[in-house]
Amino acid sequence: MNNIKKSHDGDQKFLNKIAFLESKQRESILPLEMLIDEMPIHENHTLLDIGAGSGFFTIPMAKKTKETVYALDFDSRMLNVISEKAIKEDLQNIKLIESTIEALSLEDESIDFIMASLILHEVESLSKVLSKLYEVTKIGGHLLCLEYEKDEKIIEGPPMDIRISSTGLEQSLLNSGFKSTKITRINDSIYTILAKK
Repeated sequence: MNNIKKSHDGDQKFLNKIAFLESKQRESILPLEMLIDEMPIHENHTLLDIGAGSGFFTIPMAKKTKETVYALDFDSRMLNVISEKAIKEDLQNIKLIESTIEALSLEDESIDFIMASLILHEVESLSKVLSKLYEVTKIGGHLLCLEYEKDEKIIEGPPMDIRISSTGLEQSLLNSGFKSTKITRINDSIYTILAKK
């Protein structure tokens, strides 16, 4: 009986997460068109969306390139949601990867653009993950990181102790080998950093 309840609770938690990821509230926090415009994507670029979730960025990214878009998430249920959306949108250039970022097995210098949305604060070792992302990025390629600012005045978002400040993330990117970075304030609580290899 307990296992059934746990399974039901887990399913409900997943459905709640999907509901939030697809909500108007999330769209107001993350203005999709503005963020897509920030992405230096061309139609011949190979892309990677890490922590792809329900495909909030994967789907519009896939519409901007003729090449492969890798959608990485450790939750197969999230990848199923992306798969269903891709079928609806008739997008055949999305490849799903069920994995953690740490275990990512793409070839070195194979990706033109990586999207890391609200995922870096969840990793065990930021330096290891950024080094991994640096390895798979082509020379001249970009990594766009989106995170909540580490600021006590900002209540919404993940716990303060796991957040990454924009200045801290910028320094970590530079330490990992990325050369140039550009910080953009999306709103009071969220920032992006565009880094180039």
